[in-house]
Amino acid sequence: MTTISKNRTPRLTVCVVGFLLALCVQAQSAVSILSCGISPTNTPEENRSKLQEAIDRLSPIGGALYIDPCEEGYPIATGLILRKNVSLLGVHGPTGRGTSSADGTHPVGSLFLITDTIQPFITVESSTQIRGIQFYYPQQAWNDADKIIPYKPTIQMSQESVVEGVTLSCLTFYGEYMAMDFRSGAQNICEQILFEHCYGYPLSGEFIAIDKCYDIPRILHCHVNPANMRLFGRSFSRQVIDSVVSRHTFTYWIDHTDNAQMMDLFTFGVYGGIYLGDETYGQLTNFNLDCVNTGLYKKGTNTKNRNWQIAQGSIIANVGERLEDIHPIIVEGTGHTALSNVECFSGENGALTTLGKCYDFITIRGDQPLTVSMCGCRMQGYSAENPISQLNPKAQIQMTGCLTEKDGFIQ
Repeated sequence: MTTISKNRTPRLTVCVVGFLLALCVQAQSAVSILSCGISPTNTPEENRSKLQEAIDRLSPIGGALYIDPCEEGYPIATGLILRKNVSLLGVHGPTGRGTSSADGTHPVGSLFLITDTIQPFITVESSTQIRGIQFYYPQQAWNDADKIIPYKPTIQMSQESVVEGVTLSCLTFYGEYMAMDFRSGAQNICEQILFEHCYGYPLSGEFIAIDKCYDIPRILHCHVNPANMRLFGRSFSRQVIDSVVSRHTFTYWIDHTDNAQMMDLFTFGVYGGIYLGDETYGQLTNFNLDCVNTGLYKKGTNTKNRNWQIAQGSIIANVGERLEDIHPIIVEGTGHTALSNVECFSGENGALTTLGKCYDFITIRGDQPLTVSMCGCRMQGYSAENPISQLNPKAQIQMTGCLTEKDGFIQ
């Protein structure tokens, strides 16, 4: 019989103590925003000024600001600039259904309150990080589409210089119009941008947009859902979700990107799921695009490397004005699209207005040479005679082991 000496600390206890000590060290190494004079009772302008001063002081040497959790949240005016070398750190992972006050009426914690529409809330420069924070727009409509407020993006890349090395992690957005905009100016680019574990429901339909990112942007483990404020009673109404669909935008939008990496992405109740622009290539895997009009829209401008490997996903395409316009997948331009283990099915959903079906599985259009391969795909819930709408006479299509609702196995 094996015994544990009373003088020996069990390994589990050591691990727990080590983890807690690591958290304490992280908190102690960051500067509390309370010590900078930032307070839930200040005006938004006062808090922005004090927070900007703290950021500016840290930028030359590098450092982090700790967003102390509080019940009320911190009102901050828009127009903040997160200077290079500075991190903003809060206490949260992504809070998929919200945090909640004792009376269940508002979120709590490491929380910024945003009310003005003048500028993007925060503009990031190179070598910056935002982690563990919630962004709340308390005046945003959630049950009346006519009262939606078109706020500027919550986080935007600097338009004044190249932006390299930005980490956006464990962030939650409540009532945002557009969450994260990394579309650069005319001469600027961004590189090594990481989005991970970010949750929200943008009322423009746009959650993450990237343009001119030439060194491997990564969008990982992100979740867009209109029930993300459920714990404090603000799940979006059917009318509001329908208005988001009507904007004909995409939740994840990228163009001019080299070898983009996209993994574990979810969206619900939007017009488009993922847009892969003319000048992109990369890999997309493990995704669910639910209650959309167009799930994937892949384009391309050459046959050398405008290629996407897309695997392990499902698309529920069932929203739109006309059944003929609902396509789980659209491919056009040139390049190659490889689809593996991607399934489409359809049906009704009471959270928004749906038509209950899609027109086809994939629409291939245009007049330029392109190739599409499909392996292990399942096609269900479409109304057309053929699940593949081949509208491009120069396209080459290969299918292996795919199943359709109407005809069964396709070799």
